[in-house]
Amino acid sequence: MSSTIEPKSGTAEKHPGAGISSTTSPTASTLAFDELSSTPPAHGSYEPHVFSDPVRCAHWKDVYDGAQYEGRHRFDPGLTWSAQSERLLKRKLDLRIMLWVWIMFSSLDLVRRNINRAVSDNMLDDIGVNTNDYNTGQTIYLVCFLLAELPGGLISKKVGPDRFTPATIIVWGTLCAAQAGIKGRASFWALRALVGFSQGGFIPEMVLYLSYYYKSNELPIRLSVFWTAIPLTQAYGALLAAGFLAMRGLRGWGGWQWLFLLEGLISIVVGVISFFVMPASVTQGAVAFRRKDGTNRWWTEAEEKILVNRVLRDDPSKGDMNNRQAVSLKGILGAFTNVDMWPIYLLGITAWIPFQPTANYLSLILRGMGYSVFEANMLAIPGYMLFAINILFWGWVSEKLNERSLVASVSNVWMLPFFIALICIPTNASPWVRYTLLTGVAGIPYTHSILVGMTSKNAKAVGTRAVSAAVYNMCYQVGSIIAVNIYREGDRPYYYTGNKVLVGLCCFNIAAFVGMKVFYIWRNKVKARKMEELSVDEKMKLVDTRFAH
Repeated sequence: MSSTIEPKSGTAEKHPGAGISSTTSPTASTLAFDELSSTPPAHGSYEPHVFSDPVRCAHWKDVYDGAQYEGRHRFDPGLTWSAQSERLLKRKLDLRIMLWVWIMFSSLDLVRRNINRAVSDNMLDDIGVNTNDYNTGQTIYLVCFLLAELPGGLISKKVGPDRFTPATIIVWGTLCAAQAGIKGRASFWALRALVGFSQGGFIPEMVLYLSYYYKSNELPIRLSVFWTAIPLTQAYGALLAAGFLAMRGLRGWGGWQWLFLLEGLISIVVGVISFFVMPASVTQGAVAFRRKDGTNRWWTEAEEKILVNRVLRDDPSKGDMNNRQAVSLKGILGAFTNVDMWPIYLLGITAWIPFQPTANYLSLILRGMGYSVFEANMLAIPGYMLFAINILFWGWVSEKLNERSLVASVSNVWMLPFFIALICIPTNASPWVRYTLLTGVAGIPYTHSILVGMTSKNAKAVGTRAVSAAVYNMCYQVGSIIAVNIYREGDRPYYYTGNKVLVGLCCFNIAAFVGMKVFYIWRNKVKARKMEELSVDEKMKLVDTRFAH
């Protein structure tokens, strides 16, 4: 085993004799899942790693060359680095990649959910639509979002997220601003459709993009941070709305019109900046941070080598396609027909339905309880903050326990007692009691990021991962379409019937999470038995095929 070397002056070093020919080969008797495992949680390089065997190393080098993987010139199986070097580089990744991805997602969510704040300013009355028309508009948005998921993800994979994503942000910002001109039901539905089409595909694009930079065990907590954009955006969005909606009457406009216009402009600015600060990959610099040779000014050559090799040692398949390569038809069909992914897809549909009706209708429910527009928006903030805290806490718990399915089920376990209470309390109950229960639902431990991380991990190859992320998000949108139609006009103002449906869904989801864990435990046992039947050469070409659960 080679010793870990602390690079001097920011350089990475090789141990003596490092290279393809110098690594030791494990014997046939030891070649099993343990030798194919992903990089362990410890930081820094180590021996033996997945490329320590020269036969396997040569196989994957050929794969990277054949795919024209953008980081292949930095592939170095003999490279070593220290734990401290890797920690510092991860901090750089968090500040330079993760932070801007969060800002872009925040701009999406600001536009996606500002309709929920706009309706608190009598928007529906102003444009002449009722609750059912509003539901239809939201359904149209979600259907269009769903239909754009896979095409958006495939286009992004072909042209690169650094080009496609900024363009789509500018488009949805423009469409958001155009919603200020809504005059009736037809224009409301048309613009909701266009906004949905423009935003579909962004989330799976970003999940795949982050997987280029982070190891599998690092991704879940980053995805938890990624999804804090939802509650934090809703919190500052409520503050923005309080100001924008107060502009009602200025130039004869409603407050909701100013909200759409100004928040659309915010997204346009984010999109323009994204063109200049979003790099294509570790080895390809962003427009504003690109050297004359095209490399990234953010990293030294030694740092680039560490960033590329640490990800490949974690999962060699991350280099089996380049970042400007389209996914084949076989890869697309494989993502849909892979039965092993179906449990995740099923929960993608059902697991997140229960919290959405309350999130979509919170401002309307609070207005119906007698609170003003300003009060309704301000009272939503505590729920958003609890939501953000829960996302980070349960993401951390999942990482520390290395447990996914059972931790993810906490979301529905959390919501169940709140919905039961909302069914049981009388109509004349104190508004503050009902508000407390609604805040409890709004503060859900949103463990969505855990399932997204499982999708990325269990899909394996880059092409399959790109499509599976889109398919999972499509499943989520199917659930969202169901969710926006649970609270109906005739069930106002407290939606007792809708909440009974949500109680049943919570119970189903809890059982489904447990069932998913049992399924993947069984599938791993089956794979282990098949592994024993393979020849040594066949094992050499494999990576860890076990399913995360």
